[in-house]
Amino acid sequence: MKLRVLILLICFGLWSVPGPVLAGADDRPVRLYVPEVLIETGLLRHVLPRFSLKTQVQVEIVAAGIADIALGASGQALFEGAGQVWSMAVQTHDHAGTTRFADWLTSEVGRRTITSFAPNGTALFTLSSVSSTAEAEVEFDGNQALGRQVSRTKCIRCHSVDDDTQLAGIGSTPSFAVLRSLSNWQDRFATFYVRNPHPSFTIIANLTAPFPRDRPPPIAPITLTLDELENVLAYVGAMQAADLGAPLIHQ
Repeated sequence: MKLRVLILLICFGLWSVPGPVLAGADDRPVRLYVPEVLIETGLLRHVLPRFSLKTQVQVEIVAAGIADIALGASGQALFEGAGQVWSMAVQTHDHAGTTRFADWLTSEVGRRTITSFAPNGTALFTLSSVSSTAEAEVEFDGNQALGRQVSRTKCIRCHSVDDDTQLAGIGSTPSFAVLRSLSNWQDRFATFYVRNPHPSFTIIANLTAPFPRDRPPPIAPITLTLDELENVLAYVGAMQAADLGAPLIHQ
């Protein structure tokens, strides 16, 4: 009788025999091959931490022959820059993270992450004309309420961020509502940390380099996570843009 009960428990997974547990394929990072010319741009240091932070899926740069995904000249066209159109070729399908990473690269969030990479204030990559059509209005996946809280905590030293902080900030610095009225407001906010004067006192966790020891920040530094930046984008995207009136006509 005892043997019969034990067999039933094992069959229905209610009892297990002690022993070594083998790691599954999903426990390893997604293996990505990227040519050196693309690595040297710094794009991967910008893209991969954001993907991993959102999904908890790690990505490892590997040689071409063992990659799950390869970026290069063949496959699905993604973006242009560094002298060519960059395409994605999925090499294997034995890792759940591979599909997740491939889907993210072609999503609105992934595409926006790539095109927002502007290490010197100028975007290095654009969406590929081979595959892209007219872009739909971007929907941000951050939390608007948390974005407002982050803005009020970390941005009002220089900017007015809502109606309640109109007297905050520096008089010569535009408010969030004014910045929201600009056609390129998404790029401005997504890449604010590389736009002067922000690099001298801003740290984005897991993305920007620490301040050099011989050049400390001139004021108390501001540190944001990528999640907080996503929340700020969602908050600004939902706010009413300032009405700046008709353009000036010079006579």
